Amino acid sequence: MNATSTHTSFTGSIPENYDTYLGPLLFEFSAADMAQRVAEAVRAPARVLEIACGTGILTRHLAGALPAGTEILATDLNEAMLTHAAKVNGNLSGVTYAQADALDLNFESAGFDAVICQFGIMFFPDKAKGMAEMTRVLKPGGALALNVWDSFDQNPAVRIVDGVIKRFFETDPPRFLEIPFSMSDTEAGRGLFRELGYEAVDVAHVAASIEIADHALPARGFVTGTPTMIEIGQRATVGAEEIVAAAAAELERAFGPAPVKLPFQEIVYLGRKPGN
Repeated sequence: MNATSTHTSFTGSIPENYDTYLGPLLFEFSAADMAQRVAEAVRAPARVLEIACGTGILTRHLAGALPAGTEILATDLNEAMLTHAAKVNGNLSGVTYAQADALDLNFESAGFDAVICQFGIMFFPDKAKGMAEMTRVLKPGGALALNVWDSFDQNPAVRIVDGVIKRFFETDPPRFLEIPFSMSDTEAGRGLFRELGYEAVDVAHVAASIEIADHALPARGFVTGTPTMIEIGQRATVGAEEIVAAAAAELERAFGPAPVKLPFQEIVYLGRKPGN
């Protein structure tokens, strides 16, 4: 990710909106699940590298789940995300933050006991290179854990909001939301590990139903808490609030009046680097 594109630009108010609206909806359940899986794989104080830490939700869960004495280096390409993560997480024991390019990690080879990437690999312009870099900095026998979102079909609330956004644009609609949900092929996911010599790779589908108090909350999150907001601004043909209102109405038609639970599903991969 050497070049910053719209699809990796979490700037301005986006990090705060991402954390406020999408954090409780999408990332808390997945972070709790990932932290528990990593804790089971790393049973002693360890040196852990987190790639694409975003606003630090998984960082916080890892700090609470991993053994005392563990050092966590939380990294992200986006400085605005790192700044927000450090602000909201405060002083977490053993945690430091650093800017890092996932495709060119400025860390020594075989320096970490575990490498974790929560919902980041979908944005790598060269996924094989990103996997190779994460593997390079991982000790032999160390754990590489990553997760991705399942398809739009398994995440219907996101599919609905994406459809509403696109209806406002006759040509060249915002397409950011397609990217996070573009890696639902588990055979292709396993292939990324196999190409680097990983043998047994655990793959799990994790589903959750998250209660919302107001349909405007997820609508606002997907519209204003992602680079979709930048795409809308670049086109300047409709306001974000109009799209949020339309998306909220469509969610209510699909799922019924709030409070109501919305279904989400992710895919988690965990493998160990070959070697002793």
